[in-house]
Order: sequence, then structure tokens, then C-alpha cells
Amino acid sequence: MQGAGIQNLLSAEAEAGKIVAEARKAKQERLRQAKAEAEREIAAYRAEREGGYQKKLSETTSGAAATSDRLHKETEQAIKQVQSDVAASKGSVVDMLVRYATTVA
Repeated sequence: MQGAGIQNLLSAEAEAGKIVAEARKAKQERLRQAKAEAEREIAAYRAEREGGYQKKLSETTSGAAATSDRLHKETEQAIKQVQSDVAASKGSVVDMLVRYATTVA
């Protein structure tokens, strides 16, 4: 009887060991699944944020290019205006300089 009780205890201990081992395996598997799911969510969030950043960057860059083009056109117009003013005033300025250079006071 005593040998049978010990045998029952040993078999119960072996069964408990199997249950604990299976529980550990199941826990490890759940942890692996949770980690994989978290990595997928992180990758999706990162992709979303990167897309938003690239969109903002392209908007800012295109805005800077448009501003640069506008300033370049305005500068060209100002240069043309100055050149036309110089051409219009050139004759009278030359006459005035000649008059002052030839007139003795």
C-alpha cells in the first residue's frame, strides 16, 4: 500500500511537471505573438508618421521652390525697371554732366 501511494505521488508529480511545462510553452507562445503584434503595430504607426512627414516635407519644399521662383521673377522685373529708367535718363544725365564740365563758374 505504501509503495502504491509513493507511486501515485510520483505519477502526480510527473503529471504536474507536464502541466507546468505546457503552461510555460503556452505562455512563451503568447509572449511571442504579443511581441509580433506589437512590432506590426509599431511598423504601421511608423509608416503612418513617415508618410505624414514626407507629405509635410514635400509641401514645405514645393512652397519654398514657389517662393524662390516668385522672388526671382520679382528681382528680374526690378532689374528691367532699373535698366529702363537708366536708359530713359541717360541722355539728360550725359547732357547735364557735359554742361557742368564745360561751364566755368
